[in-house]
This record gives sequence, C-alpha cells and structure tokens, in this order.
Amino acid sequence: MNKKIARYLSLSVIAMIGVSIYILADTFFISKKFGAQGLATLNLILPLFGLIFAIGSMIGIGSATRYQILVSAGKQADDCFLHSLAWSFLFGLPFVVVGVLFPEEILRLLGANQKLVDLGKNYLTCIFCAAPLFMCNYSFTAFVRNDHAPGISMFAALMGSAFNIVFDYIFLFPMKMGFVGAALATVASPLVTMAICTCHFLGKKNGVGFAFHGLFFKRLLRCALIGMSSFVGEFSSGMITLIFNGLILKLVGTVGVAAYGVIANIALVAMAIFNGVAQGLQPLISQNYGKNKGEEVRELLRKGLFIAGILALLIVFITWGFTDSLIGIFNSEGNKQLLKYAYPGIRIYFLGFLFAGFNIVLIAYFSATDKGELVTIASLLRGCVLIALCAVVLGRLFGLWGVWASFGLAEGMTFIFLFLWGKFAKSSSCLK
Repeated sequence: MNKKIARYLSLSVIAMIGVSIYILADTFFISKKFGAQGLATLNLILPLFGLIFAIGSMIGIGSATRYQILVSAGKQADDCFLHSLAWSFLFGLPFVVVGVLFPEEILRLLGANQKLVDLGKNYLTCIFCAAPLFMCNYSFTAFVRNDHAPGISMFAALMGSAFNIVFDYIFLFPMKMGFVGAALATVASPLVTMAICTCHFLGKKNGVGFAFHGLFFKRLLRCALIGMSSFVGEFSSGMITLIFNGLILKLVGTVGVAAYGVIANIALVAMAIFNGVAQGLQPLISQNYGKNKGEEVRELLRKGLFIAGILALLIVFITWGFTDSLIGIFNSEGNKQLLKYAYPGIRIYFLGFLFAGFNIVLIAYFSATDKGELVTIASLLRGCVLIALCAVVLGRLFGLWGVWASFGLAEGMTFIFLFLWGKFAKSSSCLK
C-alpha cells in the first residue's frame, strides 16, 4: 500500500473515531453520574443523534464527493461548499423548532416513562437546537478532506472531541449542571471543529471556492444520492437503536435498554472505524474515477476490502476477549441484571461486523463512482428494511438473543445481495 493511501485511510479512521466520541463521552460520564437510568435515557435519544448526523453526512459528504469528481474532471465547482452549507442549515431548522416546542412528546414517542422524560427533556432541547451546527460540521470536514488536507480534517475532529470530553467532566461534576451540562459540551464541539477547518479555508493551500449561485434542488438531490451511503451509515445506527429499544422495552424493560446502550455506544466506535476507511478511500476513488483510471479504482477497492476484513476480525477478537471490561466501563453501579443482558449481547451483536465492514466499503465505493441509484437501494436494504425485518422476526422467535443476532443476519444478507448484484460483478473484477 502506497503512502498516500495509508495516510488518507489512517487519518480518516482517526477522525471518525474522534467524531464518535461526541456521544461516547456523554455515555461514559452520564453512566457515572446517573447510572442505568441515565444510560437508558441517553440510549432513547441516540436514534435522534443518528438522524441529525445522517442528514448532515449525506449533504456534506455527498457534496464533497461530487466536488472532487468535478474538480478531477476539470469542471467548475466553486460553489459546491456554500451550496452544501446552505442546505445543511435549512435541514437543521425543523429540529430546532421541534426541540424547543415538543421535547417531552418526542421522548414519550421513543418509549420514555415520566422519570426518563424529566431526566432527558432539556438535553434533547439543547441537541436539537444545535442540529444546524452538527449538519454543517460534516460539510466543513468533508470539503477539507477532499481538498487534499486529511490531516487538518482529522485534527479538527479530534480537537472537537477533546473539548467535548474535558467539558463533559467539568459541566457534570465540578459545576454539577446535570444532563444539560453534557449537552452543552457536545453542542460546543462542532464549533471547535469548524473553527479549525476555517483556518484551512483561509490559508494559501485552500482550493475550495466560496461562490454562491443560489439553492438548487436537483443539485442537492444528485449530491444526496452520492452521499446516501454516508446517510445510511449514520442513520442505520439510529434506526437499529430505535427498533431495538422498542423490542427490548417490551421483552425485559428499562435495564435491557440500558444494556443495549452499552452495546450501541461501543458499536458506534466500531462503525466509525469502517466509516473512516470508507471516507479515506472516497477522495482517492473519486479522483481516479474522474480521470477514467479504472484499474486504479479497482485496486483501491481491493485494498479497502482487505483492510475491512482485518479490522472486522480485530474488533471481534477485542469484544470477545474483553467483554467484561468493556461492559464495566459503563456499568459503574455494578448492576448484575445489566451485565446479564449485555454480556451475550456484545458477543452476538459484534459478529455482525464480519459482514458490516465489507458492506460499508462496497457501498462507499459505489458512492465514490457516482452510482447513486445502486447506493440508494443497497443502503436502504442494509440500514432500514432488512434490519427491521430481522429484529422483529428473530425477536419474536428467540427473545432477546434473537434481537442481538438480527444485526449480523441483516448485514450478511446485504453482503450476499451486493455480491450477487450483476452491476457490481461487472464493475469489480476483484470479486469475479
């Protein structure tokens, strides 16, 4: 593997892990402060994070990918960045309205009882009011990365996450601000990230234009189709959490949701690793695709799949070898019932990453080569349709164990679908 590929991949993986710490830090400190009730509350809100991040990544990463394809082909692309920011801001505004007016109603729809509503309503309001920031943040980091500055993009993401961790502790413990303090620390993180990215845009090496010719829905749709893999990569985590929360509440109650909160937050880091591989490959694949270098594109895909396989084996090894330690990070109360539910859950659930890693890389490959229709179909199957069907059916047949196993089954079915898809077989000689 040449140095350029290794650099893009490593920096993107580190950056995505940094982004995932937005929520992971909240989970850790809230579990220390509020125990199982706090974990359950945060896990009910987690799907809403997924929706906000999904929309932001779809617009930001899709627009940045389209920008890279246009630039590589020698075409005009000086208004892509501001066009992306404008749409991200507009899509964030409805969340602000809902967060101010209906936080309690949203939490009840997600299955919260009155105690959890009282605990989480102010947190939800803060997060929803910051939705435009979270969405615009994706445009900043994606365009910096596609402007040949992955190191700055990574550093910006890590600094935002570091700020989040430090002020999570300060607001929750010394200042005793409760859930609101955790929310404020999270809200401020994208501001730090965007400020650092702005330094690149103002520097001499910046190649991103700042023209603005208006809002164009057809262009947004084109970028959204390209960014669909990023959308589903974020949205599927929230969708899975929403479905699992509802099923687990009926099967075993609030402690089961708290146990799944442990699994979901560890899974966020694993998913971030694979998303980092995909996002690291995307600029390189888009560059070569724009220049009609087919063999280089296929070689990048082969390397991406190999790396995904190695990382999947490593993740399974860690989650099976250190199950008790991983649960203990979030189980400060030593809740035996939570441990009972989470222990088999982690081991069964994380087997699904043996397929998920390949799926993320494959869908990102199609996105980077401008196959928006295929990306949309495959992404919706993986992130919505199959996981919902598997969770409901297996949950009814096998109870909680079936819920844990549904993630792996859905990912396995998606992989088979991608492998057998005629268009994929024609465009990817490495799998023939």
